[in-house]
Amino acid sequence: MQTDEAHTTTETVFRMERARLIAALARLVRDVGLAEELAQDALVAALAEWPKRGIPDKPAAWLMATARRRAFDGFRRQRMIARKNAEIGAELGPDSHDPAAEIEAAMDDDIGDERLSLIFTACHPLLSLDQRVALTLKLIGGLTTQEIARAFLSSETTIAQRIVRAKKALGSAGLPYVVPQAEELPARLASVLEVIYLIFNEGYAASTGADLIRPQLCAEALRLGRILVGLQPDEPEVHALLALMEIQASRLPARVGADGVPLTLAEQNRARWDHLLIRRGLDGLDRVERLNGAGGSYALQAALAACHARAMRYEDTDWHRIAGLYDRLLDVTPSPVVALNRAVAHAMAFGPEKGLALVADLEQEPALAGYASLAAARADFLFRAGRWAEAKASYERAAALSGNAGERAFLMRRAEQCAAF
Repeated sequence: MQTDEAHTTTETVFRMERARLIAALARLVRDVGLAEELAQDALVAALAEWPKRGIPDKPAAWLMATARRRAFDGFRRQRMIARKNAEIGAELGPDSHDPAAEIEAAMDDDIGDERLSLIFTACHPLLSLDQRVALTLKLIGGLTTQEIARAFLSSETTIAQRIVRAKKALGSAGLPYVVPQAEELPARLASVLEVIYLIFNEGYAASTGADLIRPQLCAEALRLGRILVGLQPDEPEVHALLALMEIQASRLPARVGADGVPLTLAEQNRARWDHLLIRRGLDGLDRVERLNGAGGSYALQAALAACHARAMRYEDTDWHRIAGLYDRLLDVTPSPVVALNRAVAHAMAFGPEKGLALVADLEQEPALAGYASLAAARADFLFRAGRWAEAKASYERAAALSGNAGERAFLMRRAEQCAAF
């Protein structure tokens, strides 16, 4: 095999196995930063050895064995074996006489549990949401610091600092790299799902910058969701989140016009929607119902997305069902943003005056102060009610509040349309 070909194969294998390696090594050394270094050392060794000796029959096992040997070498060099012996001995009692064997056994545990433990650790509520997002994309998504910075329009220094602080916080807290106990699982799972959906939403509707969508982030969130579904097959909200993201992602090819300005659902060419993703999402929603999870927050959001996916034309949209689903979602997940989306649904189902009445209540909500979507929703209701001058002012206010260039252009175009009446 040519050297270049061997290097490409090696790097591909490493990308596929990276999260798995780090997960197992983090449990061994109890330090996610050191686990990353050991995994990287294994890659360097493979890049040196495989071009000369050929790709091993089990390349993933080779990487794991190499990283594990380096971990043990590190223990010996830094006199860590004695400290680990004491810790493990204290935990396992006087009958345990072979701590090295216990560490070996930990390395041989089911790798699914290891990866799941790493996901839960990276998304631990101890960390800030920004830290959780950066660490998850780094450890599980395999993105470089540069890629994360570019995706979130931040500097590499800022992202690197977030990741370093996250690792230090986890190390200082002495958290075990394990899946939470049953009583802790719901709260911790909610944090994991929140992080994955935040990553997806930033890709689906970028909050800042010139581009409305960032497909790479959507793709990473979908990949994380599929990993989680594989590791938690009986959790309905895990299936629900993946179904929601798949249905939403199906619209990406049709969401932006040739001029970079967003297209509304009414304007999108539904033939360009990805119908394979829609089918997968609807199948996932069926699985949620079989697991008796149809009343969960992500399940209700997936059901809302499915209403749009099932409508062959915009005119076929069942707004009354959507309004009812938003009523239920607001009960399950009370938040100003859900209330705003509910107002939009009610305006579509029962007329713009109904939407204006609901929005009037929300305008007193501190959490929505300066929120572009609130001003945009009010503008749309006013436009549909034929109150052109007020609609124009609201569209202009929404544009001034938006941090995304494409969205600002869309809102200003709407304001100009108002001026024509």
